[in-house]
Amino acid sequence: MIQPFRLRAITAISAMISTRMLRKCLVLAGLILVGLSRAQAAVQKIGPDLYAYISANDASANSTFLIGEHGILVVDTGLNEREGRSLLNEIRKISPLPVRWIINTHYHPDHRGGNSVVGPDAVIISTGYTRNQVLAGVKGAAKPDYSLNVVTGFTSGDQAGLSLELGGHEVRIYHPGPAHTRGDLVVYFPGQAAVAIGDLFLNGSCPAMDDGDLENWIVALDHILSLPVEHFVPGHFQLATKPELRHFRDYLAELRDQVARMYRGGLTIEQVKSGLDLSRYNDLRQFPQYEATFADNAAAYYAQLQAHAHAAQR
Repeated sequence: MIQPFRLRAITAISAMISTRMLRKCLVLAGLILVGLSRAQAAVQKIGPDLYAYISANDASANSTFLIGEHGILVVDTGLNEREGRSLLNEIRKISPLPVRWIINTHYHPDHRGGNSVVGPDAVIISTGYTRNQVLAGVKGAAKPDYSLNVVTGFTSGDQAGLSLELGGHEVRIYHPGPAHTRGDLVVYFPGQAAVAIGDLFLNGSCPAMDDGDLENWIVALDHILSLPVEHFVPGHFQLATKPELRHFRDYLAELRDQVARMYRGGLTIEQVKSGLDLSRYNDLRQFPQYEATFADNAAAYYAQLQAHAHAAQR
């Protein structure tokens, strides 16, 4: 087994990169239910010095923060400056320490839009894919939140990843390989039996699918389920335990099995959509306006199967 290595000192990476105007903004799982809010954000202590922030705005990502001896680590910062300020206000009710590290679980704006408010001088930890996607979508000079102080270097599927020690608490950060996107990160807090998953998991909701890999997504969730974890912070919606995550995982597996069987039987995508039987998962919310439905998920996986078939023929 590859042992986790310690990230004891992080060197800021300076870059000035000119980029072109954003040509396409993907509206995905992180941008569900714009404008629909609960009355108040919920902050719950889920372990020693570790807190889950469940956003009051379903369109803005949940966050997780760990209070260290000299600074704070935050996982995801919300949709925009307003949401980032709401998160920071909750953090300040608990600690006055500076936010020194921000982990962005992937590149979608609802998970990193509050970076500049929550931790303007923080070191940002992400995959190289996430960083490149952010920079590719910026007009003119690179945004401050992803041009400086960025740590990447994760190996796909390496569950050892990076290990950061903060105030006596270990934080394990790893890239499970292509799943929801091609650059997801999972953040595991072994001492608190907790994990922040980003949009690899939406509690009680059908996901939207980016250019990732459904089959490896299921493998990634299987690994997370094997961990001795009690608290799961999803990308959106309420804090969860293993039964909720397992139900979400089983939905993806059932979708995979049905679509693959019909695809190999020569059915068209429209025939596949009409032939789905996912009644067991009718409790999952669906959002057709954001391509987050059973049919949309089936179409995404069908396209992945087609791409795999074309690659095998080359």
